[in-house]
Amino acid sequence: MTTKFQKGKSGNPKGKPPGTKDSRTELRQLLQPHAKDLLQKAVDMALDGDPQALRMCIDRLVPSLKATSEPVPTQLPTGGSLADQAQAIYLAATAGQIGTDEATALMSLVQSQCRIKGLIEIEERLRTLETQAEVSNVKFRR
Repeated sequence: MTTKFQKGKSGNPKGKPPGTKDSRTELRQLLQPHAKDLLQKAVDMALDGDPQALRMCIDRLVPSLKATSEPVPTQLPTGGSLADQAQAIYLAATAGQIGTDEATALMSLVQSQCRIKGLIEIEERLRTLETQAEVSNVKFRR
């Protein structure tokens, strides 16, 4: 007989007991006394042409680039529509003026603005309908 979990109720409400060690921490502690030798072995293997060891060493020396929060010097139309701004981002990316990461981040901002604008329009429509209903003496259920 299997027991079904209740929806919305944790199977472990108390969580992990305090002081429980993470298995990764135990592995690090096991490897720590040999860290220098292991690192030298990885370097030796990389220098001998092992592609996996080489990749690991290079990844540690030159980590992959991550998105930054630095400002992107891009001219977007300020008075235009959100569609104009999206088009400007697209054109800047395809012309190589901005990178794809920056274009993606900027497009995400434009999409957020679209959602916000849509919500504002819905609120305004709802207010108009409620005002018209009050004038007509019609009641809405909430």
